[in-house]
Amino acid sequence: MNRVVLIGRLVRDPELKTTTSGSSVVSFTIAVDNPRSRNSQERTASFIPIIAWNATAQNVANFMKKGSLVGVDGRLSQRSYTSKDGRHVNVIEVVAESVQFLERKNDASNSTASNGYNSSGYTPDYDSDNQEGDDTGIDATDPTLPF
Repeated sequence: MNRVVLIGRLVRDPELKTTTSGSSVVSFTIAVDNPRSRNSQERTASFIPIIAWNATAQNVANFMKKGSLVGVDGRLSQRSYTSKDGRHVNVIEVVAESVQFLERKNDASNSTASNGYNSSGYTPDYDSDNQEGDDTGIDATDPTLPF
């Protein structure tokens, strides 16, 4: 079984590209809180690279930005290539099958401005032990989104 489900915040604006065959592809990275150990009060995060294709890619590029809280459902993918300088590079990333917006449009801009991200790095702006609130989200793969 190859299934990945993540919730996190975009660490930078998504990058939309078009392949030579005309397919849309977007790449972005999300910061996901790591669980805290009993002895540690320090929060840490993992930075997970994500790619999405076609309608999902278009919706991510159009409606998400740095700081947006998203849910990603997909699968792990591994690929390798040889870089221009001749090095062998392995890449592991999540291929998103579904990306959901987990906050309203105005909430995303407020969380980024308040304390979502700063020059010193990722700082979570919610209590990972208390995740109450609206969890309905919006499916980014829906091509009929009104916004």
